[in-house]
Amino acid sequence: MSTWSITIKQFAGYLQLEKSLSANSVEAYVRDVEKLRQYLELEKLPASPQQVTTRILRDFLAWLGGLGMEATSQARTLSGIKAFYRYLIMEDLLAIDPTDTLDAPKTGRKLPDTLSYPEIEQILSGIDLSTPEGTRNRAMLEVLYSSGLRVSELTGLRLSNLYADQGFVRVTGKGNKERLVPIGRDALKHLGLYLQGIRAHQDIKPGHEDMVFLNKRGSAISRVSVFTIIKSAAEAAGIRKSISPHTFRHSFATHLIEGGADLRAVQEMLGHESITTTEIYTHLDRDYLRQIITEFHPRS
Repeated sequence: MSTWSITIKQFAGYLQLEKSLSANSVEAYVRDVEKLRQYLELEKLPASPQQVTTRILRDFLAWLGGLGMEATSQARTLSGIKAFYRYLIMEDLLAIDPTDTLDAPKTGRKLPDTLSYPEIEQILSGIDLSTPEGTRNRAMLEVLYSSGLRVSELTGLRLSNLYADQGFVRVTGKGNKERLVPIGRDALKHLGLYLQGIRAHQDIKPGHEDMVFLNKRGSAISRVSVFTIIKSAAEAAGIRKSISPHTFRHSFATHLIEGGADLRAVQEMLGHESITTTEIYTHLDRDYLRQIITEFHPRS
């Protein structure tokens, strides 16, 4: 969308020269508008800046929420977009402002809560690695946050689906759709410690030989166990939010988006339901997704 590129560049110049904003502030405003542009491209909406409607903007905010962005972050993004459309009105590039009647998302309800990166670090570093269970639990939570997995994808993870040398895991999501997801260095490190130091010495029940995460009895760990482990780790770290495995998935997406990652790449990694492909990587190649994780994920 060349119109978007030109208009965004002019908007940035206005913020810098006319409003005397700092480089960081200008970058933040531009990032907000770029999110909208990416959404329009992803949804194949033939909309120039002048063609964007209030309905499109409402759908855009709902979409951000579906990716895991908190209401407070959505409101901040909307603030940047409102500034962009005020600029278009001022420059006589638009007659009607589509953001005029658009209210910011309500910030009173946050279920599940999203963890900040310091809170994630607090939970992970508080796990006792002197026990076999602690080593396993640290590996599980590292993988959960590093790759944004659903709890069912974590408990169903198989050794044959780990590609550690390439920095990817293959997961089976909703509708039995498979995708490859990058995994960070910290997660690979703790996964290796668990696999080599703990799991390699376990007695494994027949039929569970390929499962990555096992309980004390040598069978695949359950979803309920993962919930319990996460709640216990959060409480031990002094985190008083409502925490579940999905909180880690929301945090994964939110931290990438707020860092400026390509929304399309985040959606691909999440295996979001709106992606209808039946094949792995018809949209983006693995090198690009790996680059996104390396550049924007706090524990890459």
